[in-house]
Order: sequence, then structure tokens, then C-alpha cells
Amino acid sequence: MPGNVPITHYLFLSTALFTLGVIGVLARRNIVIILMSIELILNAVNINLVAFSRHLASVSGQAFAVFIIADAAAEAAVGLGIIIAMFRNRGTIQADELDLLKW
Repeated sequence: MPGNVPITHYLFLSTALFTLGVIGVLARRNIVIILMSIELILNAVNINLVAFSRHLASVSGQAFAVFIIADAAAEAAVGLGIIIAMFRNRGTIQADELDLLKW
């Protein structure tokens, strides 16, 4: 089969994306960057699911990846709605300046 890439390449790519996502969640203060980092983490999981599904000749990993993509789209829509509401009420989207209990 032409273009047969070993599974370790996919795992290294997934590890790099997951690491970048975790660093983005832990190190950034901007909520938009935090949401983008969570999307990176979900994409790393998708790469793992599809790679193992191809390696094991199964379709279940690809089906889970489709559900994760749908979940990520819903998360982005709800998250951006919450961010817009917070910005209108508080005037900032910095995570450390928001106190939800004092809203």
C-alpha cells in the first residue's frame, strides 16, 4: 500500500499537539487561546483514535473521532457565546480577571 506511514509517526504528532494544547491551557490568560488549546487537545485525541483504528483495521475509532469533532464544534459555539456575554458584562476576556461568583 503506497503511503504507508508507521503508527509511531502519528503518535509523535499527537503527543506534540497534546503537549502544545496543555501548555496553552496552563500558561495563557486569554480565554480564546484557552479554547483553541482545548481544540488542539481534542485533535490530538482524534489523531490517536484514527491511527489506532487504521492500525487495528477497525472502524470504531473513526466513529468516535466524528463524535469528538461534533462535540468540539458544539463546544466552540457555546464557548464563544459565553465569551461574548462575559465581554459585554465585564469588558475583558482575561481568565484571571473574571470572578463568576461576583457577576
